[in-house]
Amino acid sequence: MSVPARIVRREQVVAEQTFASDVIAGLTARPKRLSPKYFYDEAGSALFERITELPEYYPTRCELAILDRHATEMARLMDGKTALIEFGSGSTRKARILLAASTSITAYVPVDISSEMLGREAAQLQGDFPRLKVIAVAADFTKPFHLPNTISGLAHTGFFPGSTIGNFDPHEGVSFLRHAARMLRPRATLIIGVDLIKESGILDAAYDDAAGVTAKFNLNVLARINRELGADFDLGAFRHHAFYNAEHRRIEMHLISRQRQTVKLCGHAIEFRAGESIHTENSYKYTIGSFRALARSAGWLPVAVWTDQKDWFSVHALTASDQI
Repeated sequence: MSVPARIVRREQVVAEQTFASDVIAGLTARPKRLSPKYFYDEAGSALFERITELPEYYPTRCELAILDRHATEMARLMDGKTALIEFGSGSTRKARILLAASTSITAYVPVDISSEMLGREAAQLQGDFPRLKVIAVAADFTKPFHLPNTISGLAHTGFFPGSTIGNFDPHEGVSFLRHAARMLRPRATLIIGVDLIKESGILDAAYDDAAGVTAKFNLNVLARINRELGADFDLGAFRHHAFYNAEHRRIEMHLISRQRQTVKLCGHAIEFRAGESIHTENSYKYTIGSFRALARSAGWLPVAVWTDQKDWFSVHALTASDQI
């Protein structure tokens, strides 16, 4: 008998309250910036799903291929009855591969800032896995949040696919991995997707597709600020710009002001020069060795790594040390 998926929303109110303060702080800073976590309202989440299907966007295809090929090996790392906790779940299609491969996973906890998509995906997954306990948590997964009490007696396995770890600066990545280790407990397993360094033309195309979907995704953050905070951004007065910064080993995404302009936001007048940038996202790329070094510095011990046939993408299994 299927049990309806539950959604825990207590952290969602806090996330909504910090949106305005984060946006104002970012747009009054020099240089201007916005956090990529604010891409993912309902419209942004739908646009990102379109991005994952684009011919230029290789990470999703590569990661799905790795999961399809090695999910059974990953499942063997889960010892006893386990709760799979997915940070920034979005679409559940990657988690479904692990769920189908493992008999140990008895509960699934997707955590996402986009509550609309979270609810839909949790309900659909519950219908497809009726014996699984699905408890969705609407929260900003980059900050402390409460795991459901109903999974306290289970082992915890973290799942962080999609190379989202690359959105953090390296020192922020260490902080997130430490946060994840505290949430998941000592000796927990974390399965995490990490994009690998490759030829810059491949990277540039993946973040600036010919169809312009990534540009719409980037500009949607301004549309969200208009909708939710009453700002008056003219989306046509900004353009999408993405490129690989080889020195820092990262893709950078920006919104460039096409003209001198003033935007009104929550009682503030935000001035833009022609050509001025809002830095909206970084996506750091790693070697297997450099990511393992990052993980070790955060208290995680490397267990295994799998790559696609072109070595464009990697999925790592880590174990939290007892020292967290």
